Amino acid sequence: MPSRAESGRSPADASAVGREQTRQRVVEAAIGLLTHGGRDAVTTRAVADAAGLQPPAIYRLFGDKEGLLDAVAEHGFAMFLAAKQVDPDPRDPVEDLRAGWDVAVEFGLTNPALYTLMYSEPTRSTSAAFRAGMEILMGRIRRLAAGGWLSVDEALAAQIIHATARGAVLTWLSLPEHLRNPALLTALRESMVTAVTNRQPAVQDAGPAGAARALRAVLPEETALSHAERHLLTEWLDRIAAGC
Repeated sequence: MPSRAESGRSPADASAVGREQTRQRVVEAAIGLLTHGGRDAVTTRAVADAAGLQPPAIYRLFGDKEGLLDAVAEHGFAMFLAAKQVDPDPRDPVEDLRAGWDVAVEFGLTNPALYTLMYSEPTRSTSAAFRAGMEILMGRIRRLAAGGWLSVDEALAAQIIHATARGAVLTWLSLPEHLRNPALLTALRESMVTAVTNRQPAVQDAGPAGAARALRAVLPEETALSHAERHLLTEWLDRIAAGC
């Protein structure tokens, strides 16, 4: 018998739920094919067969094959987001950065075909789950800046962290198994840490650049200044932090 919640649904609600469940089944079928056979294995007919549907249903649900692949990538970003561990107040922001980088790389090594699909198209950076993941990364970077640990601009730090993590995953996957040395991943991670952080908190130094970065990181929380004042102060801090 249907549950009370199910019996209370309107036909439109039930249809929407059924459609979403079917979409999820198709996405999971596509991920299975992608994992075991690579991208070439993800044909509309193969996915439809694996999901127990007729091929026209794929087009009704996703528009075309690219729409299906976009949905698969979005599912991958959601999986990655669920794997992230967020500590809003870590004891050691630099160790927290290392841990986050390790999680990103481990996800790529565990899900190689899915990871490659997720990052094969720049347009997939519009994914809601991708943006949520970026917010987590920017939070880590902002805490580094607020503590005086950040040695470069926040945007550049995010680019370096992303580039080294993706490079680590794709390089590892391109190597024959007998050449996959874990020391490579450690070296790349430590190169990233060296590139974006100071050996000691810069706010303890006499120079103004580190203090400017630290103040810039917490400025959005400042409510005593007007919008125009915050904008002007941000411009000054950016110039000081850049050494101009």
